Amino acid sequence: MELLILGMVIFMAVHLIPSFAEFRRKLIKFRGEAAYMIGYSGIALTGLVLIILGKGRADYIPIWDPPDWGYLLIQITMLLALILIPAAYLPTNLKRFMRHPFLTGLALWALSHLLVNGDLASIVLFGGFGMFALFDVWSANRRGATTLDRKLPIYRDLIPIAVGLILYVVIVQLHPYLFGVPAIP
Repeated sequence: MELLILGMVIFMAVHLIPSFAEFRRKLIKFRGEAAYMIGYSGIALTGLVLIILGKGRADYIPIWDPPDWGYLLIQITMLLALILIPAAYLPTNLKRFMRHPFLTGLALWALSHLLVNGDLASIVLFGGFGMFALFDVWSANRRGATTLDRKLPIYRDLIPIAVGLILYVVIVQLHPYLFGVPAIP
């Protein structure tokens, strides 16, 4: 569990740097943009590796029994999350109505996984990512995040839907091999 917590702290801490614009500017000024990006990426990757290793090695400590209906709900929320996440990086009309598709998708991923995983390590992992996503939405809004101001052709909206559907099918197929449990029980 300690490895998971350490990984979460490292990963979240480095991802919080953009929330503190002045601190980020000082880091870039101190070493330059390239060194900042290399350091940022290296620290984030280290945190991610520790999270993966820590979750895999954590003892199973049950806290609650997941409700049966949670497994149906996660199928819907994960499809939506996997559409929102790529939509953040593609020009779509969704960005006219939503400032943070990636963070919303991340929060849906985290909260829906919390619903079907009632053990302590899952609470640390998914609860941590959910809280981070919600904090980052608040922080980005505070820094002036905006929505897209122009209408795009409708076909642009179909791209993240197609990408999300493909990701959904791939993840459902690979979930047992990557995480040791089927995505659809």
